[in-house]
Amino acid sequence: MTTTGTSPHGLRADGPAVRVRGLVKRYGDRAVVDGLDLDVHPGEVFALLGPNGAGKTTTVEILEGLRRRDGGEVRVLGVDPAAGDRTWRARIGVVGQATGDGNALTVRETLDHFAVYHSRSAGADELIAAVGLTEAAGTRAARLSGGQRRRLEVALSMQGRPELLFLDEPTTGLDPVARRQFWAVLQRLREGGTTILLTTHYLDEAAHLADRVGVIDAGRLADVAPPEQMGGELRRRATVRWREGSGVRSVVTTEPDVVLRDLLTTGPRVALPDLTVTRPTLEEVYLQLVGAAPAEPAPEGVLR
Repeated sequence: MTTTGTSPHGLRADGPAVRVRGLVKRYGDRAVVDGLDLDVHPGEVFALLGPNGAGKTTTVEILEGLRRRDGGEVRVLGVDPAAGDRTWRARIGVVGQATGDGNALTVRETLDHFAVYHSRSAGADELIAAVGLTEAAGTRAARLSGGQRRRLEVALSMQGRPELLFLDEPTTGLDPVARRQFWAVLQRLREGGTTILLTTHYLDEAAHLADRVGVIDAGRLADVAPPEQMGGELRRRATVRWREGSGVRSVVTTEPDVVLRDLLTTGPRVALPDLTVTRPTLEEVYLQLVGAAPAEPAPEGVLR
């Protein structure tokens, strides 16, 4: 998917919002990011999944221009982040892992205070409504809940009307209700055309929000696909199980309908107690991709 047009900042926007080829970052002799390739399309939500230490945060910080790379090519909105100037920085928004310290300003006062740092700031009321903080507009930031503070941080990151928003584990520590409310904020931003790149440990979050998911392990992308297609061949394999006598039989196959037909035609009165057909869940596929789960067991019985 390639787009061509003019950004809200009057700059020409061609090609991917993010393009990475052969990205390398080392600490001593250890490559934290090791030859990573990545494209993020304009207007999509892209989620990076991976275990701790896989290289997610390092990759995002390089894309934000906060950390220098040791190798590879990187373009974010057509610019090398290592050389990004104030005009480029105005086109991106960043929400990091940690929330800021509380202060005595209200939500509206906080937004009014930081508005002066942007050449074309969105109005406070517009931002407050967009992140669902209208009822808390007069509440001091120090008294906001964790979920409300996260939404305020998103409002601050969107104040300069960025084209691309980086979110590093934005819902860590939030309760389930606050997480769902935060998801709604991100969905509204996507509907408004904002490109979003987020890192997360939550598989349900990636499945709910992301157009595509990248699984990063040991500094490399193990897979990139829409959530429902992640895992490729792993996701297409189904396990057919049934009880036979005192034991359980199973067949792992990419054609469960053929296995079922064979089972049902083995005799005139076939009894298949506890028959199930299951495919790997997103979590199971993810664990296999990052080497945190054993490979699918060999079939106990193959009928074809």
